[in-house]
Amino acid sequence: MNTKKPVPEPSKLPLFELGQVVATPGALEALHSLGMTGLELLRRHHRGDWGDLDAEDIETNNTALKNGSRLFSSYQVNQEIKIWIITEADRSVTTFLLPEDY
Repeated sequence: MNTKKPVPEPSKLPLFELGQVVATPGALEALHSLGMTGLELLRRHHRGDWGDLDAEDIETNNTALKNGSRLFSSYQVNQEIKIWIITEADRSVTTFLLPEDY
């Protein structure tokens, strides 16, 4: 018997306020080295595509949409580079960072 909840599909529309969007120097350097601006990752985060998270973390984010907690996404953009995006609980700031920047 499978008791896992299905993972909902991301929205086509933004789901929350991003606030000011910032990035750590490491995240900016990583994005630049890949020829990326980060805009597509930001769009995914903003629409509830939380990237490479397990079902439990996805559920935590989906609950955070309702109760106003912090939102977290993780994107493995190549074999070496993972980009995290965190939107603070008060929705005042969204930050691009590398795991080692945390």
